Amino acid sequence: MGTVKLSMAQALLRFLDNQYVSVDGIETKFVRGVMGIFGHGNVTGIGEALERSPGSLTFIQGKNEQGMAHAATAFAKQSDRKQIYACTSSIGPGALNMVTAAGTATVNRIPLLLLPGDNFACRQPDPVLQQLENPSDYTISAVDAFRPVSRYWDRIVRPEQLMTAALQAMRVLTDPAETGAVTLALPQDVQAETYDYPKAFFDKRVHLIDRRPPAPDAIRRAAGLLAGKRKPLLIAGGGVHYSGATAELETFASSFGIPVVETQAGKSVLPWDHPLNMGGVGVTGTLAANLLAKEADVIIGVGTRYSDFTTSSKSAFDNPDVQFININVSAFDSAKLSGTAVTADAREALAALHGALSEMNYMSGYGAGELAGLKAEWDREVDRLYTSEHEAGLSQTRALGVINETLQSSDVIVAAAGSLPGDLHRLWRPAEPKTYHMEYGFSCMGYEVSGAFGAALAEPDRDVYAIVGDGSYLMLHSELVTSLQEGMKMTVLLFDNSGFQCIHNLQRGQGSDGFGNEFRFRDSAAGQLSGGYMPMDFAAHARSLGARAYTVHTAEQLREALLQARMETVSTLIEIKVLPGTNTSGYESWWRVEVPAVSVSPKVEAAHRAMAEEIGKAREL
Repeated sequence: MGTVKLSMAQALLRFLDNQYVSVDGIETKFVRGVMGIFGHGNVTGIGEALERSPGSLTFIQGKNEQGMAHAATAFAKQSDRKQIYACTSSIGPGALNMVTAAGTATVNRIPLLLLPGDNFACRQPDPVLQQLENPSDYTISAVDAFRPVSRYWDRIVRPEQLMTAALQAMRVLTDPAETGAVTLALPQDVQAETYDYPKAFFDKRVHLIDRRPPAPDAIRRAAGLLAGKRKPLLIAGGGVHYSGATAELETFASSFGIPVVETQAGKSVLPWDHPLNMGGVGVTGTLAANLLAKEADVIIGVGTRYSDFTTSSKSAFDNPDVQFININVSAFDSAKLSGTAVTADAREALAALHGALSEMNYMSGYGAGELAGLKAEWDREVDRLYTSEHEAGLSQTRALGVINETLQSSDVIVAAAGSLPGDLHRLWRPAEPKTYHMEYGFSCMGYEVSGAFGAALAEPDRDVYAIVGDGSYLMLHSELVTSLQEGMKMTVLLFDNSGFQCIHNLQRGQGSDGFGNEFRFRDSAAGQLSGGYMPMDFAAHARSLGARAYTVHTAEQLREALLQARMETVSTLIEIKVLPGTNTSGYESWWRVEVPAVSVSPKVEAAHRAMAEEIGKAREL
């Protein structure tokens, strides 16, 4: 068989460079490269291997460990989970910076390989710089913090352990149901230790991602349940995209007259103007979608994990006889809401269920013009919000209208947190699949700019736009610099509304007068952050990093800036001054938060009573 002497880090890179996935007979190289920030703990191990023997792996220098890991997550998401970048860091704070990104990837079912440095396995120099010492358990290090947010976690304390760990890592990374963050803790001494590895370990490996077919009995059960239902509603989740099942979903819905609503991850499975596309559902859903959800007697969830935003905290479905059919490659998700589980690939399950329903001559019972009327009513509402003018300045919905009308149909938007995901879920009109890239499983502030860089890496022939609030931008914008370094253009559309206005709106809706969520100076007399708004020049900040930048206050200025930005050859930021509190809300939606029963404020106690009343109406499943 033969062996080759390599350091553990060199062996790891050589192994990763020879991993491929095959879906429907199409092979794709799985690991595109490594993103990293070097420090003690990885610079002389993986760093040496990347410098001297990277193979065909590309190295990208991150600027913040969390940011680069978000970029890697977005790259994998936009690549339909068929390609990844690994991420390497030093020990201590460098490693811990990636924990948030690990949680983000795992919650969203996106493959992310993390290679943080770790303490010396030999323990002779202990305690080293940045080492976390636990007096009761010396085997614990900072990297153990990744355990609860990883789908697979391992520590390589001997170089030969790499062979088992690497194969297990690939098992999880390429499994559609089990994927998420994979963390391999790499002690800094072990990275440099050598071993005579079998040459066969580095042979090309093709990981076959087989489409899991549905069990015939599961299809019969689902079809039998649907046969007696007249008001079906299909919820399209992110699994539809990852399965490549958009065509099958459109055929299925059209054949049986079933309206389609979308989760944040599922949005753009159908063009916005498709007659059966009723838009986003749930807390941030459209009026059409949420009215249909209230009356539906069966919910067909395809590739959704049924988050509380999708189900309006389990209040969205009012029909006492409503039942659920859950099509999901993950048994964990297909079992939710006591549904009839069809644990299978979305494309295969939709095709099989289509065949079964066709044999039954099934058709939904929606009346003539019922769906068209709901859709037309909502389209008029979007038109109104997109064109609404305010004397005081530019509203958030007006700005989104200008952006939506000006961008091209193939452009990709990336967003994640704040009030913008709600407005985008309700109002954005995508025409093509995979042009709406929303991280809302973790709703992670700071994902937007990093995510746009990752999406641009995945699809360099498309224009990519980060749509981000000023709060998220302040938290994490470092990979804007990386986009400039790599010549990977993206455009950042920064909505400046002077604070964390989404949470500001939430707290005021529950009896608060507003506290701690706006970017104001401290009022010394009041002792609170209630003074004037802080003036910030985000465009100047972007220019200082090397980007092009514009500041706009009106719809006309915004349209012109978008056209100018398209002509720029480097990453560009457009600072959009919008009025606080001009986002959307309502539309038959509700979200459960906890409000104190006792407060010195009567408004808070009243909000508690109102919340308790709504909680009593929600399903308990």
